[in-house]
Amino acid sequence: MLAVVAQAGVAVAVVVVIGARWSARLAGWRDSLVDLFGPVALQLALGVALVATLGSLYLSEVANFPPCRLCWYQRIAMYPLAVILGIAALRRDVDIRRYAIPLAAIGAAISTYHIQLERFPEQRTFCSVDAPCNIPPVQEFGFVTLAVMALCGFTAIIALLAVARPQHLLDERPSAASSSHHSTTDSPSDQELV
Repeated sequence: MLAVVAQAGVAVAVVVVIGARWSARLAGWRDSLVDLFGPVALQLALGVALVATLGSLYLSEVANFPPCRLCWYQRIAMYPLAVILGIAALRRDVDIRRYAIPLAAIGAAISTYHIQLERFPEQRTFCSVDAPCNIPPVQEFGFVTLAVMALCGFTAIIALLAVARPQHLLDERPSAASSSHHSTTDSPSDQELV
């Protein structure tokens, strides 16, 4: 269920960000989302990475679902995110996104490939018979497999890191009333928020 909620949130955020290019109302919503999630985005991304990491360990070590090769590759992308996002959250270092977003994007690409293998299981795979990549051991709501859950986790981390902002930048941001006439003396960090 968390995966579905996370993916719905990512979809709404993408629609708002893209729509903000053409709609002043959506631009206001985008700014509100950044104001709301920006200061806590690192902590939320850490939470997503921890839930994904602990969930995958539970499924393989407690529930005895043997991970397939693609599941291992997705873990290789997710497990370090739990560590580096934890350090970044403690240090309030939003610059970690330069390293974490590419790692999450690699994991998302592997998850996407894994999902299409599950949807079209007649394809040849390089996975073993004991832990096949094309036969999901878990399927909720008729479509949420472990690979879908991993993709939701990776995309949620990417979306959260994309809006991560230090609190001081949000505090210095021009108000909605004064943002209609931007000064040419705005600092580069203020301009990237607009």
